[in-house]
Amino acid sequence: MPDHIHCIIQPLIKLETEYWSIGSILHSIKSYSSKQIPKVMLHTGKVWQDGRYDEMIKTEKELFNKWEYIRQNPVKAGLSVTPEEYPFLWEIH
Repeated sequence: MPDHIHCIIQPLIKLETEYWSIGSILHSIKSYSSKQIPKVMLHTGKVWQDGRYDEMIKTEKELFNKWEYIRQNPVKAGLSVTPEEYPFLWEIH
């Protein structure tokens, strides 16, 4: 999407009984990309909005519904005819 992203992430184990927090993961993503995007896109100014919207996915059905929403987002926005045609849709298992 030109003005936002969607992602589904599964935090990895940080220590034996502790996982990386969503906040620390997103901070890393935003920090790195806010330095790289201006280099590649010749973008000036703020890259990311403040804040975030995150949800905990608890069931396979919720995961499927969220993934389908993400896949259809560029289609609904008129950026592609199918999700597969959208060049910035990646699926990693």
